[in-house]
Amino acid sequence: MNVPQEKSLMLGSAQWGWTVSESEAFGLLDAWIAAGFRDVDCATNYPINRNPADFRAAEKILLKYVEAHGLRDLRITMKIGSLDNMRTPEINLSPSFILMMGEEYKRVFGDNLYGVMLHWDNRQEEAGIRASLEALNALQKESGIRPGLSGIAHPELYARANENDRLFFDIQLKHNVLQSDYARYEPLRVSVSENSGAKNHRFFAYGINAGGIKLEERYEAGSTFLSRGGQPEKVAAELEQIRAALPNLNTAFVRPPVKTMNHLGLIYAGLHPGLDGILLGVKTVNQLNETLDFWRNLDVFDYSDVAATLEKIARTHRDSRVAGKH
Repeated sequence: MNVPQEKSLMLGSAQWGWTVSESEAFGLLDAWIAAGFRDVDCATNYPINRNPADFRAAEKILLKYVEAHGLRDLRITMKIGSLDNMRTPEINLSPSFILMMGEEYKRVFGDNLYGVMLHWDNRQEEAGIRASLEALNALQKESGIRPGLSGIAHPELYARANENDRLFFDIQLKHNVLQSDYARYEPLRVSVSENSGAKNHRFFAYGINAGGIKLEERYEAGSTFLSRGGQPEKVAAELEQIRAALPNLNTAFVRPPVKTMNHLGLIYAGLHPGLDGILLGVKTVNQLNETLDFWRNLDVFDYSDVAATLEKIARTHRDSRVAGKH
């Protein structure tokens, strides 16, 4: 199956400066690099903790680490657009702002900067989106910065706006057994260059453990799920169905057992044929090491039956939610 060899992993930083301290973030980066990985994801509005004093705190932690270690071989993706970390829809994705931020990040991160993503775009005006893409195109031509998209509201408008520039995007989308935006991005999935001979865009899953949901439904103070306003009762039915399926899945084959939502998320995203990688939102070095250990299992053992069971559960609840709206 060779899943880890075929798909990329990125280290996320959405909790840095919030539930992850600077020293803990440094420890994560130490472990990440020691394990042979280089891709790191960040955004101007991280952490999104509704504390204005922490706006851009995550990128400051990342820059401090880069400078302290004299690094030149990271692959940092920066997401831009949000004007605050208050979870508001306010954005600036004008061409001048995109060029300014791209130039700034190239200056401060140097060779470590890999990509710039447009983030949280709710616009419905194709002309404005096209102007933003032209700015991304200029950054790519001038500095070799890979263009990307994350959490955009209207993929169909981006697909049409990209017909002229034909940019190859890295695209981040939420994907887990309880919620997936994969289907919503179909307009971009089918926009493949006939002349390239290769897939146009690369798709990365984030939120693979559904925002920190735990199978056992016991949450400590400061947990990611509760800090983001999660409500356990709203996902109780799905979790009960997952828990009911695990005993059979964990005895059917001789392989490491599936024990956590993180395991389930790695399988559900890692075995998805349309995804090219996963963004990891770990908080501790122990979580990171456990995640990487289980990820390597996917290269040795067959978990396709688990993926199929999770898809069946996800489809059942998606259909019931759609039916409930009519």
